[in-house]
Amino acid sequence: MPRRVFVTGAGIITAIGSGTDQTLDSFYHLRTGIGRLSLFHSVHNDIPVAEVQLYGEALSGLAGIDPVKGLYSRNALLVLAAARQTLDSSGGPGMVDDSTGLILATTVGGMDLNERYYQSLMLEDTYSKYVEVFDSADCAEKVASMLGISRFITTVSTACSSSANAIMLGARLIRSKRLDKVLAGGTDALTRFTLNGFLALEILSPTGCRPFDRDRNGLTIGEGAALLMLESEDTADPDHIMCEVTGYANVNEAYHQTASSPEGTGAFMAMQQAIETASLSPADISYINAHGTGTEINDLAEGRAIERLFSGKIPPVSSTKAFTGHTLGAAGAVEAVFSTLAIRHQILLPGLNHDLPMTELTFETVRRISDAEINHVISNSFGFGGNNTSLVFSKV
Repeated sequence: MPRRVFVTGAGIITAIGSGTDQTLDSFYHLRTGIGRLSLFHSVHNDIPVAEVQLYGEALSGLAGIDPVKGLYSRNALLVLAAARQTLDSSGGPGMVDDSTGLILATTVGGMDLNERYYQSLMLEDTYSKYVEVFDSADCAEKVASMLGISRFITTVSTACSSSANAIMLGARLIRSKRLDKVLAGGTDALTRFTLNGFLALEILSPTGCRPFDRDRNGLTIGEGAALLMLESEDTADPDHIMCEVTGYANVNEAYHQTASSPEGTGAFMAMQQAIETASLSPADISYINAHGTGTEINDLAEGRAIERLFSGKIPPVSSTKAFTGHTLGAAGAVEAVFSTLAIRHQILLPGLNHDLPMTELTFETVRRISDAEINHVISNSFGFGGNNTSLVFSKV
C-alpha cells in the first residue's frame, strides 16, 4: 500500500514577509508586497514588481551564511533562508538523515550574477567566477551542502509549475517508499532577464495585477522562496503534522508555447486528476488557491475550467498573486505554503484588486480573510508550454 505523506514543516520568504507569521499578518491586514523596483537599475523601473525587502547582510544573515566564504546568488540566499525556517518548524537540523531527499525548483538559477558576468565580459572580455553559479542546480547544491543532504538531490524547471512539480515528485517518492522525508519547494529572484522577458511577451501589468477582475491588465512578477518538509507516515511526528498531501496531477495540454487553451482544458484535467488521486470528489474541496495571474487569457481559461469541474457548486476561490506577485518557479511552493496555512488556521485566504466581477464567469473571488471549515484545498500552478499541475492538501 502507498504510504501517506504529511507536511511537517514550512518556510517562506516573499514580498509580504519572511516566515509564516509575517505572511499571515499581511493577509489579515490586506497588505500587498507589490511596489517599485529597487533591486537593480532598469529603464523599466516604473513597472510594478513584488520585491523581497531584504538585501546584502540582512538576507545573508537570514540564510545563515557568510558571503565572503562562497559565491551565492540571490536565488540561493532566498531559498537558504526558507530552508532554515522549514527545519526550525519541523523539528530542527536533526530532521535531516540518510533517508532525506531534496527537490528544488527554479527558472532563473544564478541569472542575477550572470547578468554581472555579461556586463564584465562585454567590457573586459575576461572569465568571471559568476558563471559557476549560472546552472539552475546551483541553488539545490547550496541547500544540500548546508543541510547535509546527499541521498537524493534534483532540480525541476518546468516554468511556473516548477515547484508544484517538485512537491508532487517528493510526495511520489515517499508514497513509493524510495525516501522517508523530502524537502521540496522552489526559489526565484527578480532579474533583468525575467523583467525584460515578460515585457517582451506584453503581459506585464503597468499598474499591478488584478486576478479575476474584469479590468485585469496583466501579471506582476515577484520573487521569493518556499519549502515544505514532506514526511511519510512512518517518520512524521504527530505534533508537527500540518496537513496531508493527498492528491496531485501534472498534465500537458500542448496548446501553445505560452498561452492556455481558451477552454482551460489543461487546468480542468490537472484539477480533475488531482482530486481523483486524492480519492475525493469536487464537492469535497473547501477552497481553491487559483493560479490566477491576472492576465486576460489565463484567468478566463482557469475560471472556465473551475466552472466546468465544479458544476455550479464552486467552492471559495482566490488568487494570492496580488499580494506576492507571480514568483514564477517558486509560485507552486509559495501557494502550497498558503494552502497549508489555510488548513492549519481554518481560514479562507483573500485576493486583492478584485473590484469588478468577470462577466464571463459566475463566481467571484474571496476578498477578505475569514474563518471557515477547510478540509481539502486544491492549489493550481500552470506553466508555459501547457505544463499544468494541481496539488490537493487535506486536514488530518
